Amino acid sequence: MGTLRDRMVDDMKLRGLAPITQESYLRYAQRFADHYQGRSPLKLGEREIRDFLLHLVKEEGIAPSTQGVCLASLQFLYRVTLRRPEEVACLKHPKRPGLVLPHVLSGSEVGKLLSCITPLRPRTMCTLMYATGLRIDEAVHLLVTDIDSTRGVLHVRKGKGGRDRDLPLGEKLLGVLREYWRLLRAQSPYLFPGDVPGRPITRDSVSSALRRAGKAAQFKKRVFPHILRHSYATHLLEMGTDVRTIQVLLGHADINSTLRYLHVARERLATIKSPFDVLGTSDGDVLR
Repeated sequence: MGTLRDRMVDDMKLRGLAPITQESYLRYAQRFADHYQGRSPLKLGEREIRDFLLHLVKEEGIAPSTQGVCLASLQFLYRVTLRRPEEVACLKHPKRPGLVLPHVLSGSEVGKLLSCITPLRPRTMCTLMYATGLRIDEAVHLLVTDIDSTRGVLHVRKGKGGRDRDLPLGEKLLGVLREYWRLLRAQSPYLFPGDVPGRPITRDSVSSALRRAGKAAQFKKRVFPHILRHSYATHLLEMGTDVRTIQVLLGHADINSTLRYLHVARERLATIKSPFDVLGTSDGDVLR
């Protein structure tokens, strides 16, 4: 996209979009241009935008949430940078689906999966994601200075929604990170540097390493980065952590995003009795 990309970057900075949001918008704007063999978005319009979104849904099977991010990217490009709002005026975001239960791994499955991840960088990053519940974008952009080993705290800066938060770092995880940094011997501000100097590791390289590990572990269920976050939250709940604390740790703005983990916490479900179970017993006297 060349000069147009630079203009879009400047526009996003002027509007104070979070770095993670900027990266997502640029990625989908570039995919849009690449889909039309590098043709400039200046020469494309509503028809091409609709066809591109349909391609993502029909051919790639993207989720409604991902479709929404892609559309938001193109809306910003055409409304703000290109000043052609009419091209996206009739395009609506997909309806949010009903409650979708998150995919979760058991504790033994998490251990097996992490042991199968290679090489060192993605294995350590995935370990950190499970140990703290980080989103992949948050983990990718971590700096070495975000680790406060004295206080045992991990600083997450400008997470989703531009919110900062602190997460606890246990001694076991700190030991893993220290050994990782000793072996990596990197000269980079990023905790997980990429192959390009001055840039962090890419999401795609971590996702690929995780998929390979899932196959090596012979899992039938689909393995993806966010499953580590889902598993972290569910396991916390099963260990007795209250929902409000989990909401803060995950950085959820809405408690309803956290409450869905109640539906998949096996230990919590096992403690719930149906009224039918107490019918005809002394405990059933409380039913009125």
